[in-house]
Amino acid sequence: MEREPRAFLWSARNSADAIARFLSGKTFDAYLSDEMLRSAVERQFEIVGEALAQLSKTDRELAARLPDAGNAIGFRNVLIHGYAKIDDAIVWQAATRDLPKLRSAIDALLKELGEAP
Repeated sequence: MEREPRAFLWSARNSADAIARFLSGKTFDAYLSDEMLRSAVERQFEIVGEALAQLSKTDRELAARLPDAGNAIGFRNVLIHGYAKIDDAIVWQAATRDLPKLRSAIDALLKELGEAP
């Protein structure tokens, strides 16, 4: 049974919200010094990317309306397959600069489609 496209958007939004909660009040130095925090943030980014990858397979047109979906999917692939070369500064930048924009775009689509997954 194929999942409803909104379910993928909900998964991505929930993970984006988790990243924001995890990093709330944290500095980059605090992020660097906390292995568990870094792991948690990376894991949630993996979920964002996977949810958007599945969305693009299920509803390509809807996924195309998210301007940074391709970047999020590519970032997920780097985190999973290039784990030995993860640059913490890039993860931090993605979380604090890029993810809020993607989160807003996901939220707008969910409102347009109706909130319930």
